[in-house]
Amino acid sequence: MPEKGAIPSPAAILRPSPLHHWRFGALTALVFFLMVVVWSIDGCTIRGFIQPWRWNVDSMRANASSFSSVIVKNHLQDPTFNTTRHRNLTPDTTHSATRQRNLTSKSKPSPTQLKWVLPELEQNFTTNLLKKWLAPGGQPCREARTVEISVPDIDGKDLVELTAGEIHELNFQALDDSGTPVCLGGDYFETDLSGENWKSRPPVKDFGNGTYSVSLQVHPDFAGDYNLTVILLFRHFEGLKFSSSRFAFDKKLRNTRIRFAKAEVTLPELMACGPSDFTRDAWSGRWTRHGSNGECQISDDGRYRCLAADFACRKPWCDGALGALESNGWVYSSHCSFKLFSGDSAWECLKNRWIFFWGDSNHVDSIRNLLNFVLGLPEIRSVPRRFDLSFTNPKNTSQSVRITSIFNGHWNETQNYLGLDSLKDQNFRDLLKKYFSEETAPDAMIVNSGLHDGIHWSNVRAFAKGAEYATKFWREVFESVKSRGLEPPKVIFRKTIATGGYARSMAFNPSKMEAFNGVLLEKMRKAGMEIPRLMISVAFKTGDYKQQVIFIGGLTDGFLATEYLETLAIALDKEKWSLVQLLMSSSYSGYGTSSLKQVRCNDGVHYGRAPAKMRWRDGEVGHQYFVDLMLVHVLLNALCAR
Repeated sequence: MPEKGAIPSPAAILRPSPLHHWRFGALTALVFFLMVVVWSIDGCTIRGFIQPWRWNVDSMRANASSFSSVIVKNHLQDPTFNTTRHRNLTPDTTHSATRQRNLTSKSKPSPTQLKWVLPELEQNFTTNLLKKWLAPGGQPCREARTVEISVPDIDGKDLVELTAGEIHELNFQALDDSGTPVCLGGDYFETDLSGENWKSRPPVKDFGNGTYSVSLQVHPDFAGDYNLTVILLFRHFEGLKFSSSRFAFDKKLRNTRIRFAKAEVTLPELMACGPSDFTRDAWSGRWTRHGSNGECQISDDGRYRCLAADFACRKPWCDGALGALESNGWVYSSHCSFKLFSGDSAWECLKNRWIFFWGDSNHVDSIRNLLNFVLGLPEIRSVPRRFDLSFTNPKNTSQSVRITSIFNGHWNETQNYLGLDSLKDQNFRDLLKKYFSEETAPDAMIVNSGLHDGIHWSNVRAFAKGAEYATKFWREVFESVKSRGLEPPKVIFRKTIATGGYARSMAFNPSKMEAFNGVLLEKMRKAGMEIPRLMISVAFKTGDYKQQVIFIGGLTDGFLATEYLETLAIALDKEKWSLVQLLMSSSYSGYGTSSLKQVRCNDGVHYGRAPAKMRWRDGEVGHQYFVDLMLVHVLLNALCAR
């Protein structure tokens, strides 16, 4: 069954093997892994984390013939869990009887050993997605549209009490406006399980007949009171439509208090992520908090230095200086935990290596954050969409790293909305091939398809063809590298981040991006790639015509500031006119907010905007950038795993 909470590993790594070579991955997400996945965060309110990382930090593996890789998934857009056993809230009498015998025994009972939630990944993803999307109606229940759900295990209860550590599976039924069950699947639900020191996105399983389930799990160390939120964002695959904003339902259906009680149970201890972890088929995770400063204020340079820079992370949840993440104590983990790199350890990992990025402008943010926060190069205030530079360790000039970044939203680096179709331009293909024709090849390639694909492609079937073309192109490039006796790069697939706030209903909404990422990963697999799962422009321009319509939004508006701009851009293109949307210094200063007084982590489409002491639309100053910075560390874990 497809699971919306499942994220193909935050970072997918592709490394050619003697038999078969390849892989692409994400966040994740930091998808993170690169999705690195991710996750979709509603305004990144740390208390209203709808999808802390739709990266869902995703991880998937591709079996192959010419590449080998690892996937890292995003939710530094929000995380979910892994496990092979699901337990309904309906009492398990056998388990209860065993527990009762233990309680009455004279000897102290040994803790029950449990497992983490393990989302399932669907086989034949593209074929099954198209089949379900095009499923015929006919019966009234198949024509009905969901407006509500029935969740027997929690409905009518002010407080639901569950056991921490165990997996609790809540089954629910979609209902139409008359309360009658809907018997067709495809609804897209956002889930959020939030406590004082824990944020996760419980995975949702779609059974295809109007019934669904959501799996809840909290580590015993974080027992306490939580809120479970369920939002219906789209009905029956309507998020996959070309102009999806007018189909968004975006209604909160449940906000339930749950108390997780501590019990004599244990979960597998988190170990540091190693090479084998980045070959797992699926990832899931959560954000946990291990320190906080309630008096923390934004500094004049837009930074949140809430904890001492050397404030140590609490093992086993992470290893390193948590204070340097500037998250006020929050950190992401999955079935394994991540190392938070110091400048010295990051340089030691990257020294004399060549890292090649091919993706959208979220790569620009991540590269800048890597240079500023980790590698100790704060003087580099921005990087363009397209560049090729070597950077030297200011503390040790014998250590350097070459970073190449090629924007793939359009073959013209100043334009947008072509995505993978940018490869249809001969000059763009030649540019990419040139880098792989040098005396040496990149050591690693970090890839994502980008939000631009969500706007460009008219439907899933069209995107699938574009994904096949892109996969064929990169396979040929890697084969040419091998033919010269060189080793193709390790490929890390960074799943496209899940948009947050206002952007959740737009053409690059999380429902569509999850589908597109799944399609592309499957195409890469079938092409023989093994995958682990992870510009500075003054305007966004649609079309390349002499006649132009210039749209200027409000002082804090970013691109696509109003719902009708998508339709306007399409209409203008038919008339051979371009739509230019100005991006001013105050743009995005109000996006990513919520009705609650919370920190802000995204502007709708980016989680890594540079620190800035600016006022957002809710009147508050500043935004936090630690989600993307966490993704940077997930990427480093994937790159440096030995």
